[in-house]
Amino acid sequence: MASKSSESIPGLDRVLTYRLHLLHKLTDQESQRAYLAGAGLSLSDSRCLGAVGAFGPLSVNDLARFALLDKGQASRAAQSLVVKGLLLKEDSPLDGRGVVLSLSKQGRTAWKRIMALIEQRNASIFGCLTDGEQAQLSALFDRLIAHARPSASG
Repeated sequence: MASKSSESIPGLDRVLTYRLHLLHKLTDQESQRAYLAGAGLSLSDSRCLGAVGAFGPLSVNDLARFALLDKGQASRAAQSLVVKGLLLKEDSPLDGRGVVLSLSKQGRTAWKRIMALIEQRNASIFGCLTDGEQAQLSALFDRLIAHARPSASG
């Protein structure tokens, strides 16, 4: 017989962080297929192209942060995108050892295609929610992200 304390513990499938991770994995699998079919790019390459287009020009460290990848993944994706002619890589004027990544002309066209795919993915994922529910979920995510980020004061 289970102890009283273990009876009050929710099943793993009811824990919010588990469910967020599950949703992330499920949506990443479909996103990977959509990006390959719609843009010929992997999920990592698509995330990096999206980040440079939205926040660029970026260093590799900033790319990793904005694309939600580790530095190694971001570096490999950036190099792949440079080889494909979608990103330009220039020496950083601020750091002699660093580089700055920006969209090429071809990259800007691919970025627009990726952004359209992202919009389609969002509509597919969140289409089961009303506009009001989507707005409420967005506001809740903003609060959770702000709460989870390390504070600036220490």
